[in-house]
Amino acid sequence: MPIRTLIVDDEPLARRGLTLRLARHKDIEIVGEAANGREAFFAIAEHQPALMFLDVQMPGVDGFELLRAVPAAQLPLTVFITAYDEYATRAFEANALDYLLKPVDDARLDEAVERARRGLVTRDADEHCAQLLRLLSSVSGRPDLTLAEALLDAQGIATPREERLSIKDGGRILRVPLEEILWIDAAGDYMCVHTPKDTHVLRATMRDLEGRLDPRRFQRIHRSTIVNIARVKELRSHLNGEYFLILDSGQQLKLSRSYKDKVHLLH
Repeated sequence: MPIRTLIVDDEPLARRGLTLRLARHKDIEIVGEAANGREAFFAIAEHQPALMFLDVQMPGVDGFELLRAVPAAQLPLTVFITAYDEYATRAFEANALDYLLKPVDDARLDEAVERARRGLVTRDADEHCAQLLRLLSSVSGRPDLTLAEALLDAQGIATPREERLSIKDGGRILRVPLEEILWIDAAGDYMCVHTPKDTHVLRATMRDLEGRLDPRRFQRIHRSTIVNIARVKELRSHLNGEYFLILDSGQQLKLSRSYKDKVHLLH
């Protein structure tokens, strides 16, 4: 079976060279290339590769930030390409599928491809995610790093303290846990706060809610929609160039083109 492969490197010549050398392996099918982490995020959603060769050091969104942003279910097996020092290299060796030092040696590339073949046969998605998390923990110096913290750390910020949204409902105040909120949309002068079991209505504007909610966890994806990033399971592209976010509840939300470049999840 062809191994759908994505190459991520900010150097065009490096991508070209890797593509030419991988052509010797008939089962490697290059389905896409990306010059940075943000392009790679969309390429993973669009092409759903089984294997990714990932340059760690890239301007803007680097390899680590990409790993923090991609939903665990979409993560391909990852071979790192790095020029890091010996200390960081030990972390790659202990926790990654494989790593290649620049300049990439042909024999080591062949070994990485063979290891990927074996890994795809026995792959366990949960274990792969745990391996990547251990890698991020080793490099960051935080052995107790959780997946939720890693996602927030991709924004370069700390976990927020406020964990509930207060909503006035008649003569009472509801305190809705933030993790239960799926998405929020506007309905005239009211806002509808959707949870798995209920929809709460409050009189407010989109601007009001943006000011009350932590932007590290809630992002505006449309002029009338805010989404809980933690509840996003998949990014799905369409032929017309539009994208849709699929939540863990199954709800599909349109990602407006005017907000696509502003959503932190994709940066």
